[in-house]
Amino acid sequence: MLAPEILAEFAALLGPERARADADTRALYARDETPRSCTPEAVLFPASHDEVAGLVRLALRHKLPLTPRGAGSGNVGGALPAPGSLVVSFECMNRVLEFDPDNRLVVVEPGVVTDDIDRLARSKGLMYAPDPGSGAYCRIGGNLAMNAAGPRAVKYGATRDHVLALRAVTGAGREIRTGSRTTKYATGYDLTRLLVGSEGTLALITEATLRLVPAPERIANLRVCYAGNRAACEAIIRVMRQAVVPSALEFMDRRSIEAIRAYGGAEGLPEGTRAVLMVAADGAHDDVPRQIAALEKALAGEGLIEIQSGFTEEEIARLWTARKSLSMAVKKIAPLKINEDVVVPVTRLAELVEAIDAMGRRHRVPLVAFGHAGNGNLHVNIMVHQDDAEEMERARACRRELVETVMRLAGSLSGEHGIGSEKRGFLPLEIEADTLALMRALKQTFDPQGILNPGKKLPD
Repeated sequence: MLAPEILAEFAALLGPERARADADTRALYARDETPRSCTPEAVLFPASHDEVAGLVRLALRHKLPLTPRGAGSGNVGGALPAPGSLVVSFECMNRVLEFDPDNRLVVVEPGVVTDDIDRLARSKGLMYAPDPGSGAYCRIGGNLAMNAAGPRAVKYGATRDHVLALRAVTGAGREIRTGSRTTKYATGYDLTRLLVGSEGTLALITEATLRLVPAPERIANLRVCYAGNRAACEAIIRVMRQAVVPSALEFMDRRSIEAIRAYGGAEGLPEGTRAVLMVAADGAHDDVPRQIAALEKALAGEGLIEIQSGFTEEEIARLWTARKSLSMAVKKIAPLKINEDVVVPVTRLAELVEAIDAMGRRHRVPLVAFGHAGNGNLHVNIMVHQDDAEEMERARACRRELVETVMRLAGSLSGEHGIGSEKRGFLPLEIEADTLALMRALKQTFDPQGILNPGKKLPD
């Protein structure tokens, strides 16, 4: 546990109620959504930029590592405390500092809930486009750290594409500002895009200026059923090379459909369905039907079983019933989900999905693949029993083969979840040694004592 005299220094800075080292608080912040845990020495709750700057300088003086944390909803160990570290939780920094609809921007602290930003924007006919699945409870600071995305990324881009400027404190205790309030900016190095996705290893973000876009007047959805995975993947290629960009293009593979049927959530799916695409279009009210018609044309082809459309809230909700039941359905397969978030070029999706099928059979572990197919981004869930040592060994071998397959297909280790502590050992498979050396040099420049989120992002 942290020495009482050092804890007292943090308490003097933050107040005793926001510098906690009691057992219950430490246990509460010992884990994120990964199955591992590590109890921190203390938990700090800054409420302002100045307090963040002060606690970083204190940590430097005492050579204490810091683990930044939003809502702890990540699943790659990005917010997992390092041994001997102090957790810096940003939940008290939850203010909207400025909302400027005329310039289509909002300035927020890192503890603001992501969906709350979108709700505020929509009150003035705008929207915050990134839509991670955990948006109802995740914090924008965590989204910035991991460059989070979601279904709308196929049309609107990930978090990094919607950040105009940042205020932050580096690991050296320096206070920096990056970017500009303008949507065009060509001054200096683009440190904004460097910090977004750096997983809190370079600086602690204390303020973000986010770009907003006009909210669509109308949204419509398609549920498209195919006889097999390859037919669905070929349809994805057709969709992504025609003029209408969907606002979402989601894929569920054969094992996903089997899990949904076993769970009882497949009502309305026609017999013979082995893969499903969920496709959305948005825009001006009168233009959405035209977009849907163009998408239907692209989606038609060999292996198509059925296309159903939805234009009202009720129709759209009905079409999403099967997809909404998938999370609970997968949990029925096995208690532990090893969630791999990989991405390949869209033209290689069929190869990846077929390889996933084969490696699941070879390693005798259930693999369920679904995700944001318009970006080539799949969530591959390896379902295992954690107390079965032999099965866990097979799962590890399967995971390694999955990563190697993604590399062979010119893909990447992560599309939106980040690297954290769980995937950093694989980085040399994707990033060459000279590039990794440059990344380590950047880390040294921003964080010379290595106190910010140690054990994350880069391999040892």
